[in-house]
Amino acid sequence: MLKKLQHNPIIALLLFVVLMLGFTIHYLPVSIMEARNFITAREMLTDGNWLLTTMNGEARYEKPPLPTWFTAIFAQIFGITKLTALRFPAIIFIALTGIFTFLLSKQLTENTKHSFINALIVVTSFYVIGITMEAPWDIFTHGFMLMGIYFLFQFFQTPNANYKYALIAGVMLGGSILCKGPVSFYALLLPFLISYGIVYKYKAITKKIPALLLFLVTGLIIGGWWYLYVRLNDPGTFAKIAERETGNWGSYNVRPFYYYWSFFTQSGIWTIPAFIGLLYPYLKSRVSNLKAYRFSFYWTILAVVLLSIVPEKKSRYLMPVLIPLAINTGFYIEYLFRSFKNLKDKRETIPVYFNFGLIALIGVAFPVVTYFFLGSNMSNYWFPYILTSVTVLSLCIGIIIQLKKKDFPKVFYFTVLFFASLFLTGLPLANALKGSNYKPVSNLKVEADEEQLQVYGLGYVSPEVIWQFGDKIPSLKTEEGTFQLPETDAFGLLTQKLSEEDKVFLSNQYEMEFQTTFDLNLAEKDSKKHNGRLVNEYYILRKK
Repeated sequence: MLKKLQHNPIIALLLFVVLMLGFTIHYLPVSIMEARNFITAREMLTDGNWLLTTMNGEARYEKPPLPTWFTAIFAQIFGITKLTALRFPAIIFIALTGIFTFLLSKQLTENTKHSFINALIVVTSFYVIGITMEAPWDIFTHGFMLMGIYFLFQFFQTPNANYKYALIAGVMLGGSILCKGPVSFYALLLPFLISYGIVYKYKAITKKIPALLLFLVTGLIIGGWWYLYVRLNDPGTFAKIAERETGNWGSYNVRPFYYYWSFFTQSGIWTIPAFIGLLYPYLKSRVSNLKAYRFSFYWTILAVVLLSIVPEKKSRYLMPVLIPLAINTGFYIEYLFRSFKNLKDKRETIPVYFNFGLIALIGVAFPVVTYFFLGSNMSNYWFPYILTSVTVLSLCIGIIIQLKKKDFPKVFYFTVLFFASLFLTGLPLANALKGSNYKPVSNLKVEADEEQLQVYGLGYVSPEVIWQFGDKIPSLKTEEGTFQLPETDAFGLLTQKLSEEDKVFLSNQYEMEFQTTFDLNLAEKDSKKHNGRLVNEYYILRKK
């Protein structure tokens, strides 16, 4: 079975990612970034705002629209409320990231098995998956850029100017910019270009300058036309948003230079192998292709350094580093494939036993820990609990047995399957995490429509609430803070907490009837994870 997968690596990678995520991804709650993007996609379909994009009826030009178009198209086909459909474009781009990591690795190493290892590492790196929920548009911008880098690498490797590779790379560059601006240009492409120059040198570069210009011009035209369109059609709002966004780079979430230097931990189950893969003096004499290893090492380190220079820092901004890091880690894993059975030095064997033994122990403990953690919520989730427990336990026992046999290839593949099983069989258990206070807002629109009530918001109403509500929630106040009351005799009101001043003002004109409290938190109220912005009180107001 494993040999068949290795002989058809591209199909295997696509099937692996779709099977891992495509059937259970809808069990994960919608995050704040996802909600913003999904609302924008919904308003593309309901209001026709495909170019001048909106969120809750207000201009949203912070993010370019290409990923939102993909999402809106899938929503049009499968339904705007189908989470799997909305997330499927991101799943496809995770698969494409794995596929093009494989293809680029094959160009670097000329070794299919090694390249397949690298691809499996990248699609099972924790934050490559996590980014599709926390900030789903990142996987698109970096996926497009990785595809562009693959063709750009081939362009640089050919002795003459290859306009086909330059043009395709330019299209991919444009796609990346049209997903999230120049983010991936800086975080992924620039360190690639510097690393390539250090390791492979730019040979016969002068004769390739016209083709490189084609690459840049194509990328800028495809990536920049939407910005120009918005600038010409809504210049005031565009300038205001652009000023706010650029201001954030130096004043928002400012962190010290060293903030990112635990970056290898974002690879999750590959944390220790990723760290060892970065020990250049140790690994340089053990890798099968030193030149390619040097390239992946420089690419990874330079990407982290460049990101560290920018004052604004967030953990999710590190996601593009996981691509060269996966390739770099693959050199260590491939070394273990070749040599682990014969290794005698405990300094080399102990980290392997520790990393994969720890994963196995986590899997063995999973049934007991999960049972006690979910407690009384377990009653409706016995089937996914038993299925996940049996699957995880079997795979982790397999890891232990193969470690004892020192059969590292099987240890690696069992570990990959262990990671996949947590999503394929374990995600349904996410519903069991909902606390007793959880109360969704998903039925409110139907109830309000039956009573012919328009629902308004007062103060901050979170994107998750607006998304789950299923329609716009207009604000009862202007940006200047003055009330703009509806002309209707009655309306619904969602608010986090009414100030005494607002309550007095509204009570003078309306009978205010408290209805219920909506709470989208999975955590209980007394938990530190309980987030007040996900709680809204609902009132019905009727004119006196």
